Amino acid sequence: MATMSPLSRAKAAEPQAQRHDPSMGELLSRVTSDLQVLFRQEVELAKAEIKEEGTKAGKAAGMYGGAGFAGYMVLLFLSLAAVYGLGNVMDGGWAALIVAVLWGIAAAVLYQKGRARMRTVSPKPERTVETLKEDAEWARHPTK
Repeated sequence: MATMSPLSRAKAAEPQAQRHDPSMGELLSRVTSDLQVLFRQEVELAKAEIKEEGTKAGKAAGMYGGAGFAGYMVLLFLSLAAVYGLGNVMDGGWAALIVAVLWGIAAAVLYQKGRARMRTVSPKPERTVETLKEDAEWARHPTK
């Protein structure tokens, strides 16, 4: 003797007249509802992932900041060492001036390179704008 689940037994006990196939509207409503639930779940998952990644990025940025400050301190003390080293050969004022000029040259070179690279930066996300235009065109004419 085969066993039936309670749901199967309940459906088998229903008279044929009471059972009905869902209409197209009901099916469409179910699909729409399921898609809404799926979309909401995906958005919640994305939020959780972004929060987690943001936390990791914040910690990494703090470490970069610490490394930058430590690097600054290294350069400061190396500059002082250069001034004192040159001070053994010449007057201390001239030694400090030479080190300052070298840092000025380094600053000017870095400024020029940064300026040149900044000119290549586009504030508008070109590829995203292009794909959004394509999506809008497809939505207007999906059969093309």
